[in-house]
Amino acid sequence: MSEFLKFAYELISQVIYNIVVWLAAFLKLLITGWADYFLIFTTYFPTLNIFAKILAILLMLILISIPVLLIVLIIRRMILRHQLKADKTDNAALYKEIGRLNKQVLSLIDEKNSILALKVNAMGGTERIPYMGASALTDDKIPTVGNVTAGGNVAARGAAVVSGQVAATGAAVAADAAIPVAEGSAVAAGSAVAAAMPAPQYNEDGTLDATKAPVIQAVVSEAKTAFTGHRFPKLTLVDDRYRNYDFPAYNNEITLEEFTEGYRKFAASQMHLYYTPEIVRRFIAGMASSKLLILEGISGTGKTSLPYSFSRYMDNPATIISVQPSFRDRTELLGYFNEFSKRFNETEFLRALYEANYRKDPTLIVLDEMNLARIEYYFAEMLSVLEMPSKDEWILDLVPTEWEGDPELLHDGKIQVSYSTWFIGTANNDDSTFTITDKVYDRAMPIELNERADAFECEPEPKCFVTAEHLQAMFLQAKEDYPISEELLEKMQKLDEYLITRFKLSFGNRIVKQLHDFIPVYVACGGTELGGMDYIIARKVLKKFESMNVSFVRDEITGLINYIDKTFGKSGMQDSKAYLRRIQNLY
Repeated sequence: MSEFLKFAYELISQVIYNIVVWLAAFLKLLITGWADYFLIFTTYFPTLNIFAKILAILLMLILISIPVLLIVLIIRRMILRHQLKADKTDNAALYKEIGRLNKQVLSLIDEKNSILALKVNAMGGTERIPYMGASALTDDKIPTVGNVTAGGNVAARGAAVVSGQVAATGAAVAADAAIPVAEGSAVAAGSAVAAAMPAPQYNEDGTLDATKAPVIQAVVSEAKTAFTGHRFPKLTLVDDRYRNYDFPAYNNEITLEEFTEGYRKFAASQMHLYYTPEIVRRFIAGMASSKLLILEGISGTGKTSLPYSFSRYMDNPATIISVQPSFRDRTELLGYFNEFSKRFNETEFLRALYEANYRKDPTLIVLDEMNLARIEYYFAEMLSVLEMPSKDEWILDLVPTEWEGDPELLHDGKIQVSYSTWFIGTANNDDSTFTITDKVYDRAMPIELNERADAFECEPEPKCFVTAEHLQAMFLQAKEDYPISEELLEKMQKLDEYLITRFKLSFGNRIVKQLHDFIPVYVACGGTELGGMDYIIARKVLKKFESMNVSFVRDEITGLINYIDKTFGKSGMQDSKAYLRRIQNLY
């Protein structure tokens, strides 16, 4: 044991000695050693030349600044710690004040709900509604003249109610009041009302006999009310509009090529908007391959004007929705049901979606600046719905149950997404926008507009009344008339194998389907088969290079360009080769 104590003593002594030596050295370095530093400085300084003297002075200043800087940092640290302790005390008082104000707010809300419950109880007849906060106001029935008189209630919205005694004495009835009151007083809304009703019948115990409740007989003079029992007022107005709507005479004989050229002339002559035939072909072929189109390009190239003028050509103006950065979920587009007001907060997007079920012609809904918010957030449900193979499954839930008075084309609170509807998104690529993900790109058809077309003169072109059914029929006819050739399919297969082997990229089933839908319509609109394939490969397949580390595959991209020249010819696939060269230069 004595040996261990000796060992421990020597070990700990050595540790303490080293610590003391280190502290002494540290103190000598920063404090006590300055006498030696200045001695060395004064010894050598007279012997130095001018340049060396300047360097010596700078070196001494640096040495002096080190301890001064340490002292300043220590002082600032102490001041900051003191301020933080004071802030904690202030914050505690602030938190207490916030808690007190929250309690007051809750108390005021509770009082408001109690008053509203009393109002509802006054409208409810003999049975009182217990106060349960806002839950006391969630009755599905909105008081009207019909349901009040039928149920024996003593008040109604839009009619004045007075007891027999008050009516007999000629009591005045106030206007523009909506609060029903008890026997011996009056209620009125909208206009002057005179009413008479027999006296109520009471039971032996003094309670009102509900089976012998008086029947209200009211005479309303020039009564006007803005209130309706509909929870979808905008959609109900759409029902009213199309109840006796006269549809125009549609042109079901026009061809795709005529349709394409007709739109270009209409846009130029009627709206002074100019687009190249290539852009119009891609737009119409894009409609054939996807219900979602994304128009990309620099500002001023007519991204928003293209779908708007196209819809005017078909005499069904597009609905333009300005996407906001705050868009987070589906309610930004479809709206939501307000449980308190019992109304659905409808949006223009929802109205256009509903109206499309009445229209026979194509409906375009434009999401302007759609990538200001994350598309996969607010448009996620719509992307999923459009992927359903059966058009009968293109249904969106709005409300859980159906109410009396709901719009005619809502079934069980659900809305049908019409097959005649296309969604057009415009996108800019700058610091204020989000990157469009592959999930969205795979489902959409991107159209690039990077340059303005030259103006041209033409004769005024009238509107073209064409049904969505005929447009779809033209798309199907184009697939029969201009199927993709076996030679081109074989070359596409070889390119697919090359991309898989060298870059782990593949066309995918969705892109293959879009190729078979896009190319025939593109050809029918006046384009070439190879030009249609070139565009799809460049925008749908090769675009995936942007998510890769191009610096590691730069040489491989050069090999891909050479392979495309060998397979499709040096004059073919110009879009794809130009895109690959741009990727190489960009990264």
